[in-house]
Amino acid sequence: MGWLENVLIEDKEIANERLELADKNSLYFLGPNLSLRNCTVVLKVSARNLIIVGARFIDCTFEVKQELKNHQQWVKASLKRCRFKGRFSGCDFGHWPDYGTGWEHGSIEDCDFTEARLDGCRIMGCDPSTIHFPKWPCFTILDPIRRSRELNGVQWPRRFGSVVIEDLHDQPPPTKALTLLAPAEAKRYDTTAEELRAVIEKFDCIVY
Repeated sequence: MGWLENVLIEDKEIANERLELADKNSLYFLGPNLSLRNCTVVLKVSARNLIIVGARFIDCTFEVKQELKNHQQWVKASLKRCRFKGRFSGCDFGHWPDYGTGWEHGSIEDCDFTEARLDGCRIMGCDPSTIHFPKWPCFTILDPIRRSRELNGVQWPRRFGSVVIEDLHDQPPPTKALTLLAPAEAKRYDTTAEELRAVIEKFDCIVY
C-alpha cells in the first residue's frame, strides 16, 4: 500500500452540503474546529481512513456504504440530532474521558440509529434515553454495568451468557448502552437469534 493523501476538512462551518468520503487512497481528517449542520456525509472508506477530532455535527445524516468496523473516534465528535444509516460494528459514540486526546469534544444526543445495523456498538457517558436505537434483530442493553448482576441471574443460550453477559461488568465505566446484532451474536456463540430473543424479552433494560 502506498502513501495516503491527507484530506483536511477543518476550521470551517459547512451547511446544507453533501460530502462524499470515498477515496480509498485518502486519509480524511474531520476537525478540529469543524462544524457541519444539515449535511449528508457519505462514508465509503474503512475506519483507518477516517480521523475525527473536534468536529461538531448538527442535524446531519451519515450514510455508511461499507461496514464501518472498530471506529472509536466518534467519541471525539459532538453529535446532535443526527441520523445514521448503514452497518457499524465495534463503534463507540459519546463522552469517554479515558479514551485519549480529543475526548472533551465527545457527546451524543437526540440521534437516530433506526436505519442502521449496529453490533458491538456503545453509547458512552451520555443519556441513552435521547437515542433512537435500531429495532430487532438489533437489541440494546441499557446501563449494562449496573444491570450486569440481574442479567447474569438467568440462563442465556450457549456461550453467549458465559462470554458476553458475564463480562458486562468489565465494560469501561462510561458505558451507558451496548447494542448487539442478534444473528451475528448467535453465529459467534453457537446459538440462534430466536433463543436469544426468548431471554431478551424477560428484561425491561433491553430495547429491541
